[in-house]
Formats: sequence, structure tokens, C-alpha cells
Amino acid sequence: MSTATWATADPYTTALRAGRGPLFLRRADGWLLPLEVERWCARADRVDLDVLDRCEGAVLDVGCGPGRLVAELAARSRTVLGIDVSATAVDHTVRLGGPALRRSVFEPLPGEGRWGTVLLMDGNVGIGGDPCALLDRAAQVLAPGGLLIAETSPVDVDERAEVQVVDITLTPSGAFPWARLGTPALLRYADRARWRAVDQWATGGRRFLALRSRSASSSAEAPDNTAVISSQRARKPSGDSPVADR
Repeated sequence: MSTATWATADPYTTALRAGRGPLFLRRADGWLLPLEVERWCARADRVDLDVLDRCEGAVLDVGCGPGRLVAELAARSRTVLGIDVSATAVDHTVRLGGPALRRSVFEPLPGEGRWGTVLLMDGNVGIGGDPCALLDRAAQVLAPGGLLIAETSPVDVDERAEVQVVDITLTPSGAFPWARLGTPALLRYADRARWRAVDQWATGGRRFLALRSRSASSSAEAPDNTAVISSQRARKPSGDSPVADR
């Protein structure tokens, strides 16, 4: 999706500021997918915490939303960065104490090729509407052999569509491409892209898949153990820091 389209999704901005919905993704045929705004704006729950316990090294939360996961990792003194194309989401994350940048995953990112874990939570495996492109991009961002943890749909679905964000009044945002993937579909795409499935689980009505990227990359640098990244401004990187914001 384009940064401009999502960033001007006024119903989404309004819902994040209020901390509640109702909010939906709407397909062109009128079908609505409820979005869990209240959960996103709350603290990380036990299902989230289980995911965070599985993270390795420095963590990049793609589509971090209002930042509950970034804030929890930061509170644990873990190296983490959230990225989101919504300025409201980034501001909320920073207010919670988590570092975040207003950035699309398809734009240049700090620490490319050196992240230990990439998170695609809350349906963000659908970003851009092209699962293969998103998997390829995640492989570029991760260190060789890095971990991708994706939250998949609780139903077996493989769908790409143009959608809008709408509220209860059906006030729409601009349209943008999105995808919904169940675990079987993501496994198929991952296999084609030479990812290795390392775990899958379901808890609290939610489903997850952990994938390991290919172990060698001609373009990626060796991973670092720690990183220090500014929330909004670049600062001088330390000797063992992945990269400050560029």
C-alpha cells in the first residue's frame, strides 16, 4: 500500500486517537472485516507476550500500529523499532516509550540485513496485497537466517483485494491493496520463496507462523547483537549498533 493512502485513512486516525472502534476493512463488494482497535490500543496481552518471548535479537515490528508490542519490548530493554505509515500510530508508540518511525516496509529502513526478528502481527502479513513481495522484503531486512513471526488468519484463506478503512458510518478512506492469508497459504508462499517453517501455533483464537529466512545472502551484512535506534531522529550509532535512522 502507499504511505499516502493509509496515512490519510481518517477513520483509522480517529479510532486510534479514541482508542476504540468500531472500525472495519471493506472490500468493493461491501464485505466488512472488523478491526480490533481496542486490543491494539491496550497493553500487550498474554498471546502477544508469548510471541515476544520467541523473538530473537533486534526486533522490527512492521505495521506497529499504536505500539503495544514495541513498548513492551522496550520496557524489557530489548532492541526494537516499530515502523508504520500512520503518523498517529507512530506518535502513540513514541508516547508509550517505544522507538518508532513513520516508514513503509518497502522504503529504506535502518539496519537493513541485520535485524534478528521481523514481526507481522494483527494481519500485517497482508501489507501491500502481495505476499511474495512482502516475504522478499522481509528477507532483505533480516539478518541471514533471521526469524519472521507472522500472525495469520484463523481461517484457511488466500485472498487479495482492494479495501478501504471504514467506521460505523461507513465513512471511507482511500482504497489500497491488502491480502488475507491463513497459515496454509502463507506456508505455500514461504516455500516458493525458500523460507523454512520452524513453528506454528494457535492460542487465544489467534494463529501464528514462524519462518526462518535463508541462511546466506550475498547482500546482507553479518548481524549485530545489539542496536540503539532513535524514535524519530538519527543519532550517532555505537560500535555495535545496526544503523541509526537514515
